[in-house]
Amino acid sequence: MRTWIFDNNPVIVSTGTVGGPFEAKGKIAEDYDLLHEDLWLKEDSYEKAHKVLLEEASLRATEKAGITKEKVEYFLAGDLINQITPTSFSAKTIGAAYLGLFGACSTSMEGLALASFIVNHGGANCILTGSSSHNAAVEKQFRYPTEYGAQKPPTSQWTVTGAGVSLVMNKGEGPVVTSATIGKVIDMGLTDPFNMGGAMAPAAVDTIETHMKERNIDPSYYDLIVTGDLGHIGRECALDLFKKHHTPIKEKQFQDCGLMIYREDQPVLAGASGAGCSAVVVYGHLLNRMKKGEIKRMLVVATGALLSPLTIQQNETIPCIAHAVSIEHQNMKK
Repeated sequence: MRTWIFDNNPVIVSTGTVGGPFEAKGKIAEDYDLLHEDLWLKEDSYEKAHKVLLEEASLRATEKAGITKEKVEYFLAGDLINQITPTSFSAKTIGAAYLGLFGACSTSMEGLALASFIVNHGGANCILTGSSSHNAAVEKQFRYPTEYGAQKPPTSQWTVTGAGVSLVMNKGEGPVVTSATIGKVIDMGLTDPFNMGGAMAPAAVDTIETHMKERNIDPSYYDLIVTGDLGHIGRECALDLFKKHHTPIKEKQFQDCGLMIYREDQPVLAGASGAGCSAVVVYGHLLNRMKKGEIKRMLVVATGALLSPLTIQQNETIPCIAHAVSIEHQNMKK
């Protein structure tokens, strides 16, 4: 079994989301707690700015919950930069016991799954979890520095500058985490680092189908099944696989965070990506919709491509993973 059921209903009592200047021009700008006017965030490197994003999102989450950061028992988070250094440096500011995570762009739901598991089984009462990315820092590590102006193919995606975190507690008001399905690595032999969506789609489909089977539910149980950052290409690949497997997921029900952030006239090619992509959409836009009653139940499936600059240079294929977490409006569980 790869699925955990959380009978004690861990609660997402608050969230914090921070974005950059490009995100401020996007479709969900009103759902961020804080938006910055430039990529530097008053720092002298993009990596230091990346660290600040996660610090600010974390502090916003604790402030909104009405607690000090000293009340946080564990901090579970990660990013895409070498050895997740922006997250590790931000952990100094948070000051809680720290578990650094790397699941690439699946890190947001990896963290939420683990935090909910720990809280559900009494290992802690208050955990902060999240993930982040910074366009200029990530692009220069995995592709080319933005200043280089390299032309990208239409399958490539735009790395989000943003951070999203949630405060998971054993009691309180807010959406509840009801289950999680842990993904397994799936490698279909793709090698193109400019087509992450196509590489990650099979992992997303595997996790979703496993979740439905192990929970013995139909996809119609959820109002929304949303992937992390498959983008246009990956979403179409996933829909084709569902059709091939006779999995009854409706196209309108199956959405992608990477297609929700930016407007059609923003030059993001196949959509958004980055460890901060699903984090800002879920902890900002989608949970706001849940609070309004527009969404009762949703399955969030964060997808990750587990490559590195070294593996690309050595012509390795791209192993991928997807972690799913089900979140429900608290009234649905009463």
